[in-house]
Amino acid sequence: MSTPDTQRYDDRPPAGAAVTGPARGAVPHQAPSPLGRLVATVERLRREVREAHAAADGRALIELAKGILIGQIGCTPAAAAHQLDELCRESGLSPLELAADIVNQAARDHVSEVAAEFVERTAGAAPTGAGARPDTTGSAGPDAEPATVAVRLRTAESGVLAAADDTQAVAESLLTNALAPLGAVAVAVWTAASDGSLALAGHAGFPPGEAARWRHVPPGVSTVAGLALRERRLVDLARLEPGGPPSIGRLHWPEGGRMAVPAGTGGRIHGVLEICWPGPLAPQPPRIERQIEALAELCARTMDTSPPRDHAAAEAVLPDVAELIDLAEGLHDPAVVLTPVIDAEGRLGDFRIRHAGSRFVDPAGRPRGDLNGALLLEAYPMAAGESGLFDIIERVHATGEPFRARRMSLTALVDQIPLTSVADISVSRHGAAVLLIWRVEDETARLADLLQHAQRLGRIGGFEENLLTDEVTWNAQLYALHGLPATAPPVRLRELPDYAHPDDSAALGRFLRAVVGYRRPASVDLRLRRADGITRHIRVVAEPVLDADGRLHAVRGAYQDVSAQHWTEVALAATRDQLAHTAAESAERNRLALQLQHAIMPPTPQAIEAPGLRVAVRYRPAETESLVGGDWYDTVVLPSGLVMLSVGDVAGHGIEAATGMVVLRNALRGLAVTGAGPAQLLSWLNTVTHHLAKHVTATAVCGIFDPRTRVMRWARAGHLPPVLVRGDDAEAFPLIEGLLLGALPDVTYAEREVRLEPDDTLLMYTDGLVERRDSSVQDSLGHLVQAAASCAGDLDRRLDRLLVESRSDTDDDTCLIGIQVG
Repeated sequence: MSTPDTQRYDDRPPAGAAVTGPARGAVPHQAPSPLGRLVATVERLRREVREAHAAADGRALIELAKGILIGQIGCTPAAAAHQLDELCRESGLSPLELAADIVNQAARDHVSEVAAEFVERTAGAAPTGAGARPDTTGSAGPDAEPATVAVRLRTAESGVLAAADDTQAVAESLLTNALAPLGAVAVAVWTAASDGSLALAGHAGFPPGEAARWRHVPPGVSTVAGLALRERRLVDLARLEPGGPPSIGRLHWPEGGRMAVPAGTGGRIHGVLEICWPGPLAPQPPRIERQIEALAELCARTMDTSPPRDHAAAEAVLPDVAELIDLAEGLHDPAVVLTPVIDAEGRLGDFRIRHAGSRFVDPAGRPRGDLNGALLLEAYPMAAGESGLFDIIERVHATGEPFRARRMSLTALVDQIPLTSVADISVSRHGAAVLLIWRVEDETARLADLLQHAQRLGRIGGFEENLLTDEVTWNAQLYALHGLPATAPPVRLRELPDYAHPDDSAALGRFLRAVVGYRRPASVDLRLRRADGITRHIRVVAEPVLDADGRLHAVRGAYQDVSAQHWTEVALAATRDQLAHTAAESAERNRLALQLQHAIMPPTPQAIEAPGLRVAVRYRPAETESLVGGDWYDTVVLPSGLVMLSVGDVAGHGIEAATGMVVLRNALRGLAVTGAGPAQLLSWLNTVTHHLAKHVTATAVCGIFDPRTRVMRWARAGHLPPVLVRGDDAEAFPLIEGLLLGALPDVTYAEREVRLEPDDTLLMYTDGLVERRDSSVQDSLGHLVQAAASCAGDLDRRLDRLLVESRSDTDDDTCLIGIQVG
């Protein structure tokens, strides 16, 4: 009875043991242990039981085909069996295939449609030779023969019908006859409860203990089967992802594919059929999905235990519907009881309004008598819109999962005019009926709710105090403002001074006299000291309520917490004071900087006469006083008779730039008396800028003019070069090397010389004359050269015109020196 594959690993010798036998190196055959024999026997018996079940299902299908032949040709059972054998020989089909074909032709049901669709899609795909027969080995992959598909589906159906009351047997029959040929290793049949929970009704192929862990899935737990139930569609997962929904058998096949399809009949979903594959599942063609859906419909027949009813019985008021009508009448909310309307093909077509509760209000104003007995889509055709009310009711009826929504928009036709109202919706299934609670939002309730939210957001609490009965009414927000529980006695107006800050007593007394004594509206701001030690800034507004005789009857009003506004005003006042102080300091600094700049460089300086030269200066300060800059110029006749000409610009604005300008201008003037050339002077001035003037950088041009030879030596430190005007031509000096002042400690500057002719004009300037945000420095310098060449007249007129035609847009200081050679 033993077979080679039943040997146990414990029958082998332990590691390191010597193996002896009749020949060196040969391993002798070992007899199986008693436990191994027992295992082999159990496995064989299980295999025989499965084969017997499959054979019984096949025999049931053949017997069903015989019964159809008996009914169609009116023969005896023996003649029907003989007829079946004759048809098998003539068609070349096996008895199972022929039986499935006969049942399909007679049934014309969903299984027949799937088999016929499979035949149409595979017809002509692979021509066969003479005498070729379809594959009947049980292989039923995507490319299986159509006859095999029909046999599998009908055999599975026979097993389902044979075990209609045993879902466990149904699951085993489905796996053996229909799903195992598709490569599936396990199947689970779930039944759905009205609360959306799932119960494992049958299973096959799962390891021991796995089914016990999945007996019940509570509502709200997202599983593969639950997803198919909620969405009412076939769910196809190629593999189980690590973060995906849990599923039965996940521990044993962690990367296996899953397919779950709702199982329902007559428009209602009774459960879910879930199928497991050991590995990743390739995309399945539509015909395979249709087969799975047909199997799910077979499963649904075992879940729907209600007896078959004709359409007249379906329209009758059943006892559970009558009880639901009584329940709807006992509710304080408007309610409607609906029952499904099933068409001739067994599909859900509509819902009938069995009862509209006494508190139900139709949006179109129709009486309840016109609605009772009407179809839902006839009474409310707008409910059929996408994701509308009908879809919601249909889903609740199919899945049993209740639905609730607040402030849902509903549209009804009133005299062919769509009117939209807002309502709270509750839909639940009770047996075969559906209870719809349709609470249309009342305008008064909506305004009261809006007022309540406005008071909460505005931190406002209302009160009314009856002076005759001494009764005080507060709303919930006022208790919160006072920091009191809702069960505490409210504070009366005459008691308010005990809760206020002592400094507010006078203002509070005037407020009470105005309202109670003079009977006129009044308001007061006070600091409310709460029992929890917190002080809040409160504004109290009140007005007297007079009776018909003009006597004071009550006082009503409101408290508003203005603490946030108060502290905001305090912060704004402090900010205004700080800004005013900062503005005053800034104005003083600007005034000092401007005063210092004007002391060094007057806005309208007089012309300077030097040997062989006439020097004119134009200085244009920035339009904004806060942008006082560090532009400077200087003309000095040295003891040697030479003339030093310089112009510079300190980076930045304000008092720092002005003081830096004074330091550099005076330092250059003092260094010039040494007789050094312009390159050496700029090198020394760079040392002063880097070491003695903190955080200062500047640009400068320095020239030394010899009146006797009319030769000028010049050097630049990051500054724009001078422009020479000779006759009708103008040209800028070349850009020789020269780093700006203060960038590095030791810098050597290049020096050039140029011989000037009588009537030549030399222009030295700062970047405020030419700099533009939208142009390069070269373009701006070219414009200056063109303007200088076209200027006519004496030196002063030329400088004035150059300032007028300047295209600078940086609002910076501008310094322009014109030097005319005599």
